[in-house]
Amino acid sequence: MTRRDDMLALRGKKVLVMGLGVNRGGLGVARFLCEQGAQVTVTDLRTPDRLAPSLEELSRYPIRYVLGEHRLQDFQNADIVVRNPAVPRQSMFLSAARESGAAVEMEMTLFFRLCPAPIIGITGTKGKTTTTMLTGEMLKQDGRKTVVAGNLRVSALESLSSLDPDSWVVLELSSWQLEGLAEAGMSPHIAVVTNIYPDHLDRYKDMEDYVAAKKAIFLSQSPADVLILNSDDHVVREFALEAKGSVRWFGVADPECAEASLVVGTDILLRWNGLEEVVCPVSAVGLPGKGNLLNVLAAMATVGAAGVSVESMARAVKVFGPVPDRLEPVAERAGITYYNDTTSTTPASTLAALEALGCPVVLIAGGSDKHLDFQELARAIVNRVSALVLLAGSATPRLRAEIVAAGWRREIPEALSMEEAVQLAHTAAQPGGAILLSPACASFGMFANEFERGELFRRFVREIAERG
Repeated sequence: MTRRDDMLALRGKKVLVMGLGVNRGGLGVARFLCEQGAQVTVTDLRTPDRLAPSLEELSRYPIRYVLGEHRLQDFQNADIVVRNPAVPRQSMFLSAARESGAAVEMEMTLFFRLCPAPIIGITGTKGKTTTTMLTGEMLKQDGRKTVVAGNLRVSALESLSSLDPDSWVVLELSSWQLEGLAEAGMSPHIAVVTNIYPDHLDRYKDMEDYVAAKKAIFLSQSPADVLILNSDDHVVREFALEAKGSVRWFGVADPECAEASLVVGTDILLRWNGLEEVVCPVSAVGLPGKGNLLNVLAAMATVGAAGVSVESMARAVKVFGPVPDRLEPVAERAGITYYNDTTSTTPASTLAALEALGCPVVLIAGGSDKHLDFQELARAIVNRVSALVLLAGSATPRLRAEIVAAGWRREIPEALSMEEAVQLAHTAAQPGGAILLSPACASFGMFANEFERGELFRRFVREIAERG
């Protein structure tokens, strides 16, 4: 069946979109399905007032809505159910749909079926977004027509009309998106794993289950495909044993690693097919911290597998700046720099942020619980943080207890809003230091998502900067 036949096959089908959400993915799915002639029903547990922005954008489409609830009959009567990544794969409603003969898809499985271009997929616990965006920039610097989408609040499906076989697609893929690809037996042509740390243990039964979800990015590859792995990560290194295609590496700890992008001395090298080329000096990387250096190496290894020149890689590194919400410098006032790292929702990512900043830090942390271990982060906070503000949330009492157990003897104020948190942090900061929002926890409860959390941080920081 051709790509056009696949698209025409949606015409007239009863398609149920499970989970519209407040980001772009569900909205893009609903819009795409309508434009392909499907009979679209959207069901979401959120009420219309919570979904108002998305509903307004879809107002011109003939969509039937079931909001504030899910109804079993809607799943039983559908030809296709497209589930939002946040919907657990074990949902009773999805089971009912399958038992009734419906196909269960996700945005990514639809996209993979229809995409005419080679796909680069990037996953990992942290570093996904920076690596994805930098990979896209390197391809663009090399003159490639490139689409960057996926777990970035950008709908991949809405880019289909602009793609052809000469295009390149770079997708950030979460473990939840990979679940759908695993069920469909799909993997990208070039698969990248940045790192693996404990995460989402409120959703996965254990670490082994979480790692298994990540492996889906390469388990359905063909021998002609490529797997890019972090040689510094002991969990990720083991993935090479199950690789279906060729394996290439990136890292800073193994200068003898072949087929890799790596650091040797003060330079970043690309080692490919017995040849070695200097891409740029390490000092050319403008993003702070070892984590970002690894992200740069991952992007280089990835586009190297796509045939991009080292000159294009170096140009991209030169022009690439901080990514919003990821250790993002927001403002500087009275010798204090404010950093928005709201997407650090795990202890490991907050620990990396603290290690990247070589100055006294006032840390804003805390939030919703993902059942992760705070012990190592607590020790780092005691050793590296000059003052601490905690955001109220289900994980915050446990985080506070771990920090106190690690030896913290100072006050730990708890904020009931981002405005209060920023003001408390500002009062505690000293010239030459930094205020860092890096919560180590999910955002739910006080905020709609981590992006709203980051936007509010930016807003109140800028108000302080303007007053100064």
